[in-house]
Amino acid sequence: MEISDRLLKQIEFIKEIDKIKYIQRKTKLFHSDRHENDAEHSWHLAVMALTLLEYADESIDLLKVVKMVLIHDIVEIDAGDTFIYDLERNHTNTDLERLAAGRIFGILPKDQADELITLWEEFESGKTDEAKFARAMDRLEPLLQNSSNNGGTWNEPGVSYEKVFAKKSVIKDGSTALWAYAEKLIDAGVAQGILKKQ
Repeated sequence: MEISDRLLKQIEFIKEIDKIKYIQRKTKLFHSDRHENDAEHSWHLAVMALTLLEYADESIDLLKVVKMVLIHDIVEIDAGDTFIYDLERNHTNTDLERLAAGRIFGILPKDQADELITLWEEFESGKTDEAKFARAMDRLEPLLQNSSNNGGTWNEPGVSYEKVFAKKSVIKDGSTALWAYAEKLIDAGVAQGILKKQ
């Protein structure tokens, strides 16, 4: 049987994205000293979306959200992971990431490449209900991790209550219920002395 060019491109993409397992994030696993990698993060967000769907403020397409969270960090294979509170490099390094999206998703057949690039762009812009909920998952997961790790990345230089509150407030765009919970965690971090106000 002849192996199609389409299948070969899809297999090449599958091999390429294995590299996401090597991209280390600043955040650590719950109650652990081990850093999370991008693949673990993306998987966790997908399961969170399945579990927390009922708290979305709008009726959303869950499959679309799951696709978004599974692919949103694939661009970091080329662009690297930028710490959300980085003092020198803006976390929204979209130009570099857009080039990465074109290269990596471009390995796929055109129809699939176009779909994933469109989904990635939609996630980045954060305007649709699905993107808002997906981004809420992306901001909630490290908040839960830091809360479980005596502050975790909140102990990094330059990270303050004000910065955490500003970055995490994206959660409220996708879920007012989850934002109410997140606010309590942030306030608890201050009360425990693991998150400092400026």
